[in-house]
Amino acid sequence: MLASAPFMPDGLVLVIALLFMLVGALYASVGHAGASGYLALMAIMGVDALVMRPTALTLNVLVGTIAFVQFARAGHFRWRLFWPFAVASVPMAYVGGAAHVPAGALKVAIGVVLLLTACRMVWTNLRPRPETEAPLRAMPLPAALVCAA
Repeated sequence: MLASAPFMPDGLVLVIALLFMLVGALYASVGHAGASGYLALMAIMGVDALVMRPTALTLNVLVGTIAFVQFARAGHFRWRLFWPFAVASVPMAYVGGAAHVPAGALKVAIGVVLLLTACRMVWTNLRPRPETEAPLRAMPLPAALVCAA
């Protein structure tokens, strides 16, 4: 049972746990750790904001770590590329956390960044791509039979 909600029936705790797992899996499938999904679930459940923040952060770190391990095991992680970002991000995270930006200005800045990102994604997908696909080969008959193709 959840410590903050001892009145919850065991079945509901299981449903909530499964929802959190589903959110984590869906977000991880597109390269995200799922903080906004966890926050939405907790808001729907009426969890206090003081509990929501550290819970979402903990779940984010957990899902992000799992994704990173899989990414690194597949050979897609390069320490040489990582270190400059890590060294620069720690002090800048402190500066960003200490900065007091008015909510309106922050919303406008986030909106502009999201809009520019969307434009870049659309522009990238509109450009013609060279055809580099491998030629199709016929599937061997035994494999086709096993796959029911």
